[in-house]
Amino acid sequence: MMKLSIIIPAYNEETNIVNTIKETLRTVSKFHKDFEILVIDDGSKDKTYSLAKSVKDKRVRVKKKPNTGKGGAWKYGFKFAKGDFITFIDADLDLHPRQIKRFLEIQRNTGADVVVGSKRHPESKLVYPWHRKLLSQGFYYFQKLLFGLPVKDTQAGLKLFRKEVLEKVFAKSLVKRYAADLEFLVNAHRLGYKIVEAPIEINFQRFASRIKLKDIYYMFMDTLGIFYRLHFLHYYDK
Repeated sequence: MMKLSIIIPAYNEETNIVNTIKETLRTVSKFHKDFEILVIDDGSKDKTYSLAKSVKDKRVRVKKKPNTGKGGAWKYGFKFAKGDFITFIDADLDLHPRQIKRFLEIQRNTGADVVVGSKRHPESKLVYPWHRKLLSQGFYYFQKLLFGLPVKDTQAGLKLFRKEVLEKVFAKSLVKRYAADLEFLVNAHRLGYKIVEAPIEINFQRFASRIKLKDIYYMFMDTLGIFYRLHFLHYYDK
């Protein structure tokens, strides 16, 4: 059986992190025996790191780094990953880890190199605030215009990659925060890897959204930066 690495980036998640780790251990062990969990504390200012370290299980490793954003946490966690496949999942349980089973099944059935959770998949079930849906829809049309990716949602917090894909795309990725997911997928698509979408179930816990106007601005600028590097500088081809 192939080994699975589950990378959980966490920033100020002291209220969730222990439950997330334990629930991931409990759930994934039911359908996949050979796995590890890497919790990456992305410069939290609360007790996320110490609480994560309090979970004593040989399958769990906890690393701490300065804050650079989710993309930076993904890249950092990948350095320690031993799995043949790498899955990323958020630390707040909005996306329950039981869904990893479906992602693995889709990968086996399709031979995909990347399986991306999609809020826009017709089978997805969302408990999700209207303003987040609006932002998601707007960003889909924006990235579709610029990149023509074969997916309708690049930002959902659950993804599965073959290890070799991340070895290639991380070598060239620059975005650490707002459009890191997009940059990874743009490069995977450019390299010819097969990307498929999977339905997801989201039970959104924090209806007081963390997204601010400045976040939207930086997301827009990061996306334009990817486009510029791809089509004008040809940075990713070098």
